[in-house]
Amino acid sequence: QVQLVESGGGLVQPGGSLRLSCAASGSIFSIGVMGWYRQAPGKQRELVASISSGGGITNYADSVKGRFTISRDNGKNTVYLQMNSLRSEDTAVYYCKGSITTIPYKTLEVWGQGTLVTVSS
Repeated sequence: QVQLVESGGGLVQPGGSLRLSCAASGSIFSIGVMGWYRQAPGKQRELVASISSGGGITNYADSVKGRFTISRDNGKNTVYLQMNSLRSEDTAVYYCKGSITTIPYKTLEVWGQGTLVTVSS
């Protein structure tokens, strides 16, 4: 079995910064595309950012471009989301998702349990 565990959420004032981490563990052969999603109260889950397996290709939602940066450390099986200039509308539960090939070979779409980010003064 494999799992993703997020960390780094919390309460931050508008204009502040947070760095989320998502670590994969288990019988992992390789990890493909990874992404960060968020779900605000009463809203659908949305894609915030994604990153290719090698880290060379990234995509961002228009609402976070220029403020958030996604990166990954394949040696640590970890993906990060650096969030700067946070706004109240960024308040949500943030989830990571990874396309993980296990040992024995099976490719799974795995979700983390989520970490709450609250932006408030």
